[in-house]
Amino acid sequence: MKNLWSDAEAQKIVDEYGSSGVHPDLALRVYTSRLIGGQPLLCAHGGGNTSVKTQLQDFVGNTQDVLCVKGSGWDLATIEPQGLPALLLEPLQVVRAREALSDEDMVRFLRLNLLDPAAPNPSIETLLHAYLPHKYIDHSHAAAILSLTNQPQGEALCREIFGHCVGIVPYVMPGFILSKVTAQIYADNPAVEGIILLKHGLFTFGDTARQSYERMIAIVSRAEAYVERQPQKPLVSTALPQRPAPVEKVAPIIRGACGASEHSGGKARHWILDFRTSELIRHYVDAQELKDFGTRGVITPDHIIRMKNKPLIVPPPAESDLAAFAGAVERAVGDYSADYDRYFQQHNNDPDNPRQKLDSLPRWVLVPGLGLFGIGRSVKEAAIVADLAEVTVKTILDAQRVGCYEALGEKDLFEMEYWSLEQAKLGKNRALPLQGRIVVITGAGGAIGRAAAKLFSQQGAVVAALDWDRVAAEQTLALLTGPGEALECDVTNQAMVAAAFNQVVARYGGVDIVISNAGGAWQGEIGTLADNVLRQSFELNFFAHQTVAQQGVKVMKAQGIGGVLLFNASKQAVNPGPGFGAYGAPKAATLLLSRQYALEYGGIGIRANAVNADRIKSGLLTEQMIRERAQARGVTPEEYLAGNLLGEPVTPEDVAQAFLHQALAARTTADITTVDGGNIAAALR
Repeated sequence: MKNLWSDAEAQKIVDEYGSSGVHPDLALRVYTSRLIGGQPLLCAHGGGNTSVKTQLQDFVGNTQDVLCVKGSGWDLATIEPQGLPALLLEPLQVVRAREALSDEDMVRFLRLNLLDPAAPNPSIETLLHAYLPHKYIDHSHAAAILSLTNQPQGEALCREIFGHCVGIVPYVMPGFILSKVTAQIYADNPAVEGIILLKHGLFTFGDTARQSYERMIAIVSRAEAYVERQPQKPLVSTALPQRPAPVEKVAPIIRGACGASEHSGGKARHWILDFRTSELIRHYVDAQELKDFGTRGVITPDHIIRMKNKPLIVPPPAESDLAAFAGAVERAVGDYSADYDRYFQQHNNDPDNPRQKLDSLPRWVLVPGLGLFGIGRSVKEAAIVADLAEVTVKTILDAQRVGCYEALGEKDLFEMEYWSLEQAKLGKNRALPLQGRIVVITGAGGAIGRAAAKLFSQQGAVVAALDWDRVAAEQTLALLTGPGEALECDVTNQAMVAAAFNQVVARYGGVDIVISNAGGAWQGEIGTLADNVLRQSFELNFFAHQTVAQQGVKVMKAQGIGGVLLFNASKQAVNPGPGFGAYGAPKAATLLLSRQYALEYGGIGIRANAVNADRIKSGLLTEQMIRERAQARGVTPEEYLAGNLLGEPVTPEDVAQAFLHQALAARTTADITTVDGGNIAAALR
């Protein structure tokens, strides 16, 4: 483990925060917290915690001895001073004399002693930090330490490696009792430089931020060196197909099976997938012994709230027989859910503390021949799970190298998974209407596409912005409030469309909504119109819609959880104007196309709708076209745009709202929504 301490960087952060009134002790605490949190093999995504004992002024200006400790919801890798709330130290130490303190009382007691009542909840291990006497204390879930402690003889192994330079605590669930036990271990041997919590992690401490941090690095490095000295244990690979299916064909099958209504409480769920692969991951997932060591449990109890205790393991996918793979995945998800229900029923046996069961679905999937998937309700959540999965892979392989990986028992893990203080870490934020949905928008660099991308992102969707102009697509991407992709794609090129969909599916796991928006308005008198002009218009305004829809349907069918196709039609399809036959003819065909998709795929939950728009300000109409049409009618451009029954101009945002309505209207298909401010001649009859 590399020591990243830098005197220059430490002083820089002290000076930077000092200019805004942050105490140097706290600034150094932020610095070394980030050093620890920034290394995944020490801490990953909110894991671990740190503290410093110092003096700060309270609300009325009195100087108080305080403990600044990591706040719940903060990540060490990116922590700021406000992420280390200060608590009055003396009351925390006084309460140690009690024999018991319930979790709920502990949380209330900690909040009672915050210097700032608006601060986040302090770490659930705050009292442990308070009871150790050192100024700086660091806690990590170092992978190398877990490889040693997750063994049948973990304590003896740690004694052999570290001697008496560390204390060792048998597994105790975090909280008041663990705090007292750990403090007593230290009191019995105050010469130790760290304390190992079996099957949990490592504490180090010191008089300075640097000393505590460097003790952490030294102990973890010693553990890593021991692992490296052990001979590799080669794993026998399972039989793999000659041509494994690629990730873009596997991901929708897994996503759909995990989101199918029969496995998710009667209503389809929409997950985001994050795929990972590497030589190490393949070594793990391809092993014949995978169903043995790969299902023994999480490497530290802190991970169970994000990963559940076990991954889903599916068979190797052969590209030549995806139907068989889909059936196997469906059965595997069913078996996983049934096993989770058994686990819950077996351990939910405390009549004084009945628990409400969480969903029974996996959070990570191992695919021999391919790699692994993290599963989450958002891109961030899926990435966190995938990151933890990568650390798990290395930790278990190292544990097997040292001896035999042994996780904590199911009962202890159940108590951690259903511990109210752990569940609080996940937050209770209200899900947005399109959370978990993956949306592909063509023509995303234009005004309507840009407005739709922005609106759908605001509603929680992941947006893939496709446009022939990559710069325009990237400009749209910059407007999103959530995650997304900007892809260069000429929708008249079938190969580029297929590649774009494959890229989206490989990145996020599937596609739920397609907004086929790209178009162009060719003009000319129909009787003298050049044949190539009409064909060009049909390529973009009809065949491109068909190409995009076909790719969307292919993914949606593989998922099996429905989907939505949305087409940008035009009033020209029902109310043609002079000189616009080249545009109106293919748009009329596209209008029929939308209904054909609704007719043929409604039975599997795929809805298809169209928006019939006209005179969109900054839409397909260029400024020059607006001026020409206004001049022909003897009105101003503004009057032309507002030349409808409502007397108001129609904006790209109005069209985007229509698309959103159609996406959310779960029982609406074959619909054509008119967005033109009122034009009776274009109204559908």
